[in-house]
Amino acid sequence: MFTGIVEEVGTVEAVEQGPQDARLRVRGPLVVSDARLGDSISVSGVCLTVTELPGDGSFWADVMPETLRRSALEDLGVSSSVNLERALAVGGRYGGHVVQGHVDGVGTILRRTPGPRWDDVEIGLAPGLARYIAEKGSIAVSGISLTVTHVTDESFGVSLIPTTLEGTTLGTLAPGARVNIEVDVLAKYTERLLSSAGVLR
Repeated sequence: MFTGIVEEVGTVEAVEQGPQDARLRVRGPLVVSDARLGDSISVSGVCLTVTELPGDGSFWADVMPETLRRSALEDLGVSSSVNLERALAVGGRYGGHVVQGHVDGVGTILRRTPGPRWDDVEIGLAPGLARYIAEKGSIAVSGISLTVTHVTDESFGVSLIPTTLEGTTLGTLAPGARVNIEVDVLAKYTERLLSSAGVLR
């Protein structure tokens, strides 16, 4: 489990493409400083398992077909920047919200409006996700815990504070860029429970 508080921006150093899957080598000295094989690291919002630790500040991870279908990781190439976060340690500070690293879909940056010290960003939604998003609720965008400023059936808005602009990939992404979206897991479980009870049909 993660909190959506990005620890560092890493760099993709290698992409090995298989017939349906892929392997990534990512440089992230901070997140691998105490990593072990089998640990989970969020890579732009996708929970990946560390499969190799070369010992030079990088790690390897496998990306399964389901992950490639559901996320924007297929857009990554050598030198791409990615948001990195280690799994939450027991007793650690909980600064964001519950983020599983299980991406629900891919959104597209539609526009960004600079403010005096922040950017307002509008993100287009994958079909069917709007019902899980609430104004002033939490959402993870490429692994970043953000507060929703408004929502429609096709898009939602967020405001990026200076720290987010400077310390994550969202600071430089232009309209047209694809981002990973993970909605609040509480909304999904609530829908499932109400549906099972016959409240929602």
